[in-house]
Amino acid sequence: MKLHKLLYFAQGHHLATFGRPLFNDTIAAWDMGPVVPSLWKEEKDGDPWAGEAVPPPLGEAELNTVGYVLSRYGNLSGKDLEDLSHSQTPWRDANERRMPGSSVRIEQDAIRDFFAAADDAGDDDGIRLDSDDLRAWMAGAEERRSIQRKPDDPEKLRALLAAARARQ
Repeated sequence: MKLHKLLYFAQGHHLATFGRPLFNDTIAAWDMGPVVPSLWKEEKDGDPWAGEAVPPPLGEAELNTVGYVLSRYGNLSGKDLEDLSHSQTPWRDANERRMPGSSVRIEQDAIRDFFAAADDAGDDDGIRLDSDDLRAWMAGAEERRSIQRKPDDPEKLRALLAAARARQ
């Protein structure tokens, strides 16, 4: 349950910020809130990643969206996320068109518009994700990602962390 709600929130924030979906699968209104039906079916039938090709790596924008959503919503339970999504217009509007026990697609436009309006209204519990600033910051991210970089040295990172802790 929790994964499906996190995917809904990630899709919403990504659509609102970048104007394009984080993933192409449909999100539907079910009794328990937003669900990605294709993933639910794969989970029900067995291992959702069995035999799948390795997906392409996520870009910097996508990784930032996922990180933001996990930092904002990741500590909430599946039930908390269900309650939160049930309070939001995209699920409520889709749910009104849904027969009990069935599902109905939540349109991407509805998700994008809701999350963009919430961002514009500052309805973010003190966490501000400014779309224009983020777009400017992300400009050129793909080019920067292609630059060959030397991987981090875990020992040097541990030493930096230890030094930072010692200063506290």
